Amino acid sequence: MPDLGRAHRLAAILLLGFASGLPLALTGQAMQAWLTIDGVDFATIGFFGLVGIPYTFKFLWAPLMDRFEPPWLGRRRGWLVVTQAAIALILFMLSTLSPGERPLLFAQWAVLLAFLSASQDVVVDAYRADVLADKAEHGLGASLHVFGYRLAMIVSGGIALIWADQWSSWPRVYALMGTFMAGLTFVSLLLLPPVRGESRPLASSAEGELKGFLAMLAGVGAGYFLARNALLLLGLEPDSANHWIQLAFVMAEIACALPLAWWFARLVRFETLNASLAAYFAQSGAGLFLLLIVLYKLGDAFAGSLTTAFLIKGLEFSQAEVGIANKIIGIWLTIFGALIGGALMLRLRLYRALLLFGVLQLASNFGFYLIAVLGKGAWGSIAVPPFDWFVVSLNETASLDFLLLTVVAGENITGGMGTVALVALLMALCNKRFTATHYALLSALAAVGRIYVSPVAGVLTESVGWPAFYLFSVAVAVPGVLMVYWMRAPLRSLAGK
Repeated sequence: MPDLGRAHRLAAILLLGFASGLPLALTGQAMQAWLTIDGVDFATIGFFGLVGIPYTFKFLWAPLMDRFEPPWLGRRRGWLVVTQAAIALILFMLSTLSPGERPLLFAQWAVLLAFLSASQDVVVDAYRADVLADKAEHGLGASLHVFGYRLAMIVSGGIALIWADQWSSWPRVYALMGTFMAGLTFVSLLLLPPVRGESRPLASSAEGELKGFLAMLAGVGAGYFLARNALLLLGLEPDSANHWIQLAFVMAEIACALPLAWWFARLVRFETLNASLAAYFAQSGAGLFLLLIVLYKLGDAFAGSLTTAFLIKGLEFSQAEVGIANKIIGIWLTIFGALIGGALMLRLRLYRALLLFGVLQLASNFGFYLIAVLGKGAWGSIAVPPFDWFVVSLNETASLDFLLLTVVAGENITGGMGTVALVALLMALCNKRFTATHYALLSALAAVGRIYVSPVAGVLTESVGWPAFYLFSVAVAVPGVLMVYWMRAPLRSLAGK
């Protein structure tokens, strides 16, 4: 007789993976396509990648989501409903703006969208780790999460490009995505299974927690102020025409803000944050695991940081071609890779999976170098006839580049496999009492590459060109693979817990 409870839990993981993936592309690749169509230059598009900064800082407010419980719905479900409803509202707001005409205002709302999306991810990740109490379900749960996540990105990052091309309207696309998120909010409200034995929030002072959080924000402001003024004293200008100087300001401000935020939080005794971080760092090799998480997907992040702009503006593919090849077909291949990865992890230990999938990720980056050198049409093309699939249609025959399809296949299959292994690693490192904060910290570090390489990539491509940039993406993938091999003993020990 089938285990209906287990099926319900896994179906919830799939659904919430979809909810997590939907807004991500709308602050990333889909937004990049909108900016490209509006004629924004590569360097500025790269700086727009920083709207995703909240994804790398989410562990700083995750403790509040562990400490406070919205009324009536429980700690996990309550925060899910709040964040998903707010995401829907922000998407409707963005649909009324133009990034070309009001870039600063658009960026500000996009940052708020990323903040809410990152907050939703905090709860989704904690819910997944809590509801899958059996470690034997972690590999399958990670695979289903990636499946739902990537399926959503087909909608918001692939089908959305086709709709934008056909409707000549990105605002209309964003409004539709807001409608989807509103529907997901009601599903989360009514259909998610409860977490059995959910731990109670820490019995710390609510007033003290809020003071700690505000002190942390003050630390962020102080770090920004100090870094900015230090560079001004050196005679540098943040509005310089030199994009490398602009990049120096951004990176210095971020690098100074984070440690000061942590120091202020400790000074004022932000109890939940301090206790959860202390619990994580009590593990053997905790710092090395953090470094591994940052490095593991770094090469992958560089290769994919400006892919949409590269294909549309650099190689002059249409939005529909990019949507079909790089997004719809590509993301299905990522899902395929994730399912292969999940299946292989039933037989492979965590260490072997991370090493094998990491090598494959590295090798796939050579494909982008090849297409940058050979250019569009080098291997011929195949015709895609018009179709109408109700939710998406193609009104005339499209020509799909065969080299592009080959490169997309390799990159997305190996990327999906690597993501499954990384998610399994993050879940294994979490302490159940501080699931939200621990997973937020670990997944935030996993997103460092995806967010912070974007402005570097934009400036770098203008300086060295696309072929050299993609060779660089291969080089930065090497340290992550070497570190997996070096940490084989602690990885084997972790998988045996």
